[in-house]
Amino acid sequence: MILTWVPYLVIAALVVAIILWSLRILREYERGVVFTLGRYSGVKGPGLIILIPFVQQLVRVDLRTIVLDVPSQDIISRDNVSVQVNAVVYFRVVDPDKAIIQVERYREATSQLAQTTLRSVLGKHDLDEMLSERDRLNADLQEILDRQTDSWGIKIANVEIKHVDIDESMVRAIARQAEAERNRRARIINAEGEHQAAERLVDAARALAAVPEAMQLRYLSALHDIAGDKTSTIVFPMPIDVLRHLSAQSGPAQRETA
Repeated sequence: MILTWVPYLVIAALVVAIILWSLRILREYERGVVFTLGRYSGVKGPGLIILIPFVQQLVRVDLRTIVLDVPSQDIISRDNVSVQVNAVVYFRVVDPDKAIIQVERYREATSQLAQTTLRSVLGKHDLDEMLSERDRLNADLQEILDRQTDSWGIKIANVEIKHVDIDESMVRAIARQAEAERNRRARIINAEGEHQAAERLVDAARALAAVPEAMQLRYLSALHDIAGDKTSTIVFPMPIDVLRHLSAQSGPAQRETA
């Protein structure tokens, strides 16, 4: 009697297994690309999805932002400097059907495209631009990658250059160049300062020469400064006109005494 129920139990178990196999639960950040007998039939999810057993197939696609670490790339800059550049790409799938149908293994394809684009774009720039204009280079990389992956249903959210590593000897050469540039700027600033000071002195001399009273005030100011000096020897400056006047007055006095 028990043996007669075995086939029914097996059939019931197969039916339950088939039903369970036909059920899929997709999370909020997942979508399912459904193929019916190999042909695309739509995107499902999120929630409970029921498939026709042995007829339909579902491929899960994650819609969350994916962080892709681009391996270090050896790049020759436009000024023939060898550098190693690391970058990171943030992207997400916006069209699940394109990501599955238009490209095979979209993550790997995006990684390879990011590597080749990184070498191509940075190879057109000098080392100074790689170091000082990183924001602009990030924007250029993001725009190029986003345009090229649009047909794959992928949106490039951001591209960040993490490191630009150069050889140690090149680091020392750059340091020497920076020091030479600082010295050059310092000499230019000093020369400009001396030039401006000389121009101020010339202007002051012209102003004093134009107003004789100003020269006398300057003379009295100098006398005041000398009077405040506590040294034992004082050099008393006197205009030549005063000396001539005193000499003219002392001549007749000496003749009268004689």
